[in-house]
Amino acid sequence: MPPPLLSIIIPTHNRVQILRQCLDYIEKQTVRDHLEVIVVIDGEDQKIVEMFANLSWSFPLTCFAIPKSQQGIARNRGVEHAKGETVLFIGDDIWLAPQTCQMHLEAHQRLAGHSSKAPHHDKAIAVLGFTKWDPGIEITPVMQWLDKTGWQFGYESIAQFAHAEIPCSIQHRFTYTSHISLPREIAWKIRFREDVDLYGWEDVEWGMRLRDAGVSLFYESDARAVHHHKLSLQDSLVRMEKIGRSAKHFEKFCPEFDRVPKGWKLRAYHILALLPTMRGKHARAFLRGIHTA
Repeated sequence: MPPPLLSIIIPTHNRVQILRQCLDYIEKQTVRDHLEVIVVIDGEDQKIVEMFANLSWSFPLTCFAIPKSQQGIARNRGVEHAKGETVLFIGDDIWLAPQTCQMHLEAHQRLAGHSSKAPHHDKAIAVLGFTKWDPGIEITPVMQWLDKTGWQFGYESIAQFAHAEIPCSIQHRFTYTSHISLPREIAWKIRFREDVDLYGWEDVEWGMRLRDAGVSLFYESDARAVHHHKLSLQDSLVRMEKIGRSAKHFEKFCPEFDRVPKGWKLRAYHILALLPTMRGKHARAFLRGIHTA
């Protein structure tokens, strides 16, 4: 049996039913016969083990657990088991449209050797797919706000780069590990940090190292998926405080990390935090995370 063309790596923890639906969407892929799926359980989860004992899918599937750590480590372990020339990182709550894997593969085949940043490296490209909130769930006001402002996904701000490379100066801000593919060779060499356990910026820091290694980021807007995750305002504020703490932590070991506001930006955050608006509440939570880090 020939090796798969694409290895889909899915970290998961304590979301067995959502994971099952994620796999059901992979079953519908137009290039299903050229895929393998690697599910990495971040911490023991007996329900997932039981699901795999009772259900099966048509594509090759590997599932194993690692000690509870963080998604970056889970992705690294998934890459170690991957057999495909290209790997696709998604979340367990990312549901792929039927042609999405095909779009990723075709983009890599078309672009290999044509990166403007590394013309002598025949695989120096990562491909970002498009993700939106799942319209099948209630889209809360805070979810709309997160999309509009880019605090969850900033696709509106890169719409002009559809089917093109995202500029090097900003590409690290869009290395969304919930839906991104790259050659396994690069994923093996440029791994996620394993010395941090805080949620929030591991994809940006990883994206900075990809950028510095000459890896371009191509936005394939036709590779579509939905994010099946409902967020309340309180959920979002808790998340914002976490990423505030995480931003301060990443700044300590990554001098180029640019997500902690300084100078006039910091003053602007303090002014915004006084407002009773959605933006003000999130600015307040973000600053609280920074100050308690």
